Amino acid sequence: MITSVAKVGVYVSDQQRALDFYTGVLGFRVVSDVPMGETSRWIEVAPPGSDTTLALWTPPGLEDRIGTFGGIVFKCDDLQETYESLRAKGVRFPQEPAEQPGGPMGMFSDADGNTFVLRS
Repeated sequence: MITSVAKVGVYVSDQQRALDFYTGVLGFRVVSDVPMGETSRWIEVAPPGSDTTLALWTPPGLEDRIGTFGGIVFKCDDLQETYESLRAKGVRFPQEPAEQPGGPMGMFSDADGNTFVLRS
């Protein structure tokens, strides 16, 4: 029986830049940051209090997935407040928060242009 989502991959072009964005801008915590081969690292980050992690890495041959919509939905306590806080930090919102059939939500992008849903 499946009980939870353990980790989700986020395809990035520059692991350090991605790590800086997810920790410094979004406030995620580092779960793992270890060498992986000669040129890569295995980096996992997570929102505070979350067991689900994001693996910031791009497997060879999947570079075309960098900067796309990955289908990840992030939840926050207050959508408008989070939107305003992230915008003040320079986060780009291709879709500002608005009422949708499933409830209020917006979309934001990371440093590589990967786009995510944000909802309360």
